[in-house]
Amino acid sequence: MSRFFTAGDSSSESSSSDEEELYSDQEQQQGEEEESSEEEEEEEDEGSSSSDEGGKTGGSRFLRDAASSDESEDEDKVTVVKSAKDKRHEELEGIVRLIENASKIGDWSTISTEFDRLNRQVIKITVSEKPPKSYVKIISDLEDLMNDAIAKQKVSTKKMNATNAKGLNIMKQKIKRNNKDYMTEIDKYREDKADYMMSDEEEEIVQEKVKKPKQTYIESGDPGDEGYSTVGRGGKTLQYTPESILKHLRSIVESRGKKNTDKTEQIRIMEKLLEVADTPYRKIRVLITLVATRFDMTSGSNAESMKPENWKAAEHEFRLLLQALEDNSNMVVVENAEEWEDDDKPPQPAAGEKLKIPGSVVSVAERLDDELTRSLQHIDPHTAEYIERLTDEQALYNDILRALLYVEGLKRDPKLDQTDDGASRVIMRRLEHVYFKPAQVVHIQEENAWNSIPSQLNSTTTPREVEANIDKLVQTLSTFLFKHSADLIRARAYLCQVYYFALHDQYYKARDMLLMSHLQETIANFPINTQILYNRTLVQVGLCAFRANLVYEAQSTLQEICGSGRQKELLAQGVMIQRYSQVTQEQERLERQRQLPFHMHINLELLECVYLTCSMLLEIPLLAQTGSSPDVRKRVISKTYRRLLEFHERQIFTGPAENTRDHIMQASRALAAGEWKKSVDLTNSIKIWDLMPEPGKIKAMLSAQIQEEGLRTYLFTYAPFYDTLSVSTLASMFDLSERKVTAVVSKMISHEDLAAALDQVNDAIVFRKGVELSRLQSLALTLSDKASGLIESNERTLEQRTQGMTNAFERQGGAGGRGGRGGRGGQRGQRNDRGGSRLGGQQFGGGALGNAIKA
Repeated sequence: MSRFFTAGDSSSESSSSDEEELYSDQEQQQGEEEESSEEEEEEEDEGSSSSDEGGKTGGSRFLRDAASSDESEDEDKVTVVKSAKDKRHEELEGIVRLIENASKIGDWSTISTEFDRLNRQVIKITVSEKPPKSYVKIISDLEDLMNDAIAKQKVSTKKMNATNAKGLNIMKQKIKRNNKDYMTEIDKYREDKADYMMSDEEEEIVQEKVKKPKQTYIESGDPGDEGYSTVGRGGKTLQYTPESILKHLRSIVESRGKKNTDKTEQIRIMEKLLEVADTPYRKIRVLITLVATRFDMTSGSNAESMKPENWKAAEHEFRLLLQALEDNSNMVVVENAEEWEDDDKPPQPAAGEKLKIPGSVVSVAERLDDELTRSLQHIDPHTAEYIERLTDEQALYNDILRALLYVEGLKRDPKLDQTDDGASRVIMRRLEHVYFKPAQVVHIQEENAWNSIPSQLNSTTTPREVEANIDKLVQTLSTFLFKHSADLIRARAYLCQVYYFALHDQYYKARDMLLMSHLQETIANFPINTQILYNRTLVQVGLCAFRANLVYEAQSTLQEICGSGRQKELLAQGVMIQRYSQVTQEQERLERQRQLPFHMHINLELLECVYLTCSMLLEIPLLAQTGSSPDVRKRVISKTYRRLLEFHERQIFTGPAENTRDHIMQASRALAAGEWKKSVDLTNSIKIWDLMPEPGKIKAMLSAQIQEEGLRTYLFTYAPFYDTLSVSTLASMFDLSERKVTAVVSKMISHEDLAAALDQVNDAIVFRKGVELSRLQSLALTLSDKASGLIESNERTLEQRTQGMTNAFERQGGAGGRGGRGGRGGQRGQRNDRGGSRLGGQQFGGGALGNAIKA
């Protein structure tokens, strides 16, 4: 009997009656085990025990006690007794994991099968008459996944296989019918997912594995921690003290880039370290590492942008870093500093020397700018969220200006040996936030930025008084970059300055700067982002020429961009996916990354309206001249406008104008028919003119231009039918002064556009009849035109095939590339001028801007 009580809880003074009861209990237990197998299954399923030792009675209890006493020395072994409720929960979790794995690969057939098992299992589980939290989570996530899959199938050209499609359709009906009963819980889960899953309404089932816990609590002698402290890996206590800051930072830096690194936990640790940092050196080191770790949260996927809360936290910490560096002038953050190896004690610089800390203030400012731009790219611009996110630009501009002041302070110290590269990069970022905005907006932005900076700080490049004169500010920033930066930054600064001048109606200054830069000859060698900036600048110069009443210059400048039909793509304001394009996913991703935020866009409808209006004012008189004079060489100013006009004329029924293009096409037909008043009404009724500054002035300018071009069109059309024509009659027909009519006719005669003479005595126009061409001469002229067109087509084909072999020749001013096209454009202009055209003169950028300067 003593072997049953070696390690048991019973006393050694047992009576014989206890022994008899023990044997009787054993016999009773054996008899119960032999009764039926069904009762055994019930006992195993319920998992209930009749005692604390596992539900056994009699002598087996004592046998178990003896075994447990033998195993009490092994601390690693833990016996877990699970109830039927726990088993059902585990089975539920297993089904949820199967559904999650199938969701990752889009296996809707497996999801449908496991979803039925899941619902059968949930019926067995009741927790306060509410479904389990994991069940609510999985059915909510499945509904979202199903909606995304259906949306992708509608826009995708690649069809889903038959099995998955059938499973998706089945799940669509099941989820719709099933989730109706749990909408209250699903709404609670979607409002705050983390809070819902961590709430105390349902206890989380956790299986104990306490061999070496990652984090637990042990007794501590520090009464401030209430007797507990955090234990990390290996049972070592995690103590956040000022002396351990450098060790913690080193372990975090060494774990960067490794797999399975919990960056959120690292950020939480560094926030605690920042609270206990007692010296400026430790605070600066923690802030540098903390900002870099926040950027690592999105470094793995280029498609996702940084979350707004993380960006704002990084911006706040960067501001704290700059403030700490300003308050402690004996410490500097430079890129070429050596890493401090001793984590037990901070470095002690010698007297008169500055402590160098490795890091880059400029890189952090650039990364903040890039992340804000990426965030604005992914937000719908027509929502309030975009406006709210755009308000962070002011805080970013404040940080950029403050970073510039710090970099300038480093340059003033000869011992640090700092180059102009950092200052150039920061100034370029500052200029890119200024060049596309009106001067009034920039003035407010500059004023707010300087108010946020301590008054004792000032800039050597752009002092505080420069903020009052925005033109001088842009000039100062650009001049610094011209002198101290590389070719790429210098070119971008030049384009930004030209853009700013064109935006503020300084056309001649912008045009002369762009011509003198010769960027049109080498722009193809620059990165795509710089080419996009060049296209934006070119468009802005064209719009500026239009506002200055320079119709011909505006049309020739906008021709290269608007005539291509790819305005969105060339200006980085949208991705035009063609039907049969062979663009890879990587190329499409890069194209979307280059898109500009919405607040930087140029209105494409306004751009098209300006281009078509200018083309109308040039093409309609030219068509009239060509139709009445077959001996005049036929030429085309805008193929895009001609194509639209021909399409409009082929329509059998033309209703009222509905959009901008219809207004211009109907105005063109009215102008060609001599109905200049109707043309004016149609042109001025376009609502897009209200988006331009001083729309009344623009409409008055267009009315005057249409009157003048209507007069020229009338003279070209009806000149063969008149011998003489009174100037006063023309003045009354087109509501012009006689002096203006005389000036227009004199200009046409001097350009040899009109075969006539002015009789100033009788105040009339005397037309000269030319010699009519014979049939053979007309055919010869037609053949000559076709041969000329064939030669130009062959030249373009040859240029495309030898484009990569003519770079050296381009630099010498030869044909090829953009410059080559410009040269041929100039020759064509001179030939056409002999045939009675108004083209000619010097060419620029393939006929983009050089036509604006006449010979």
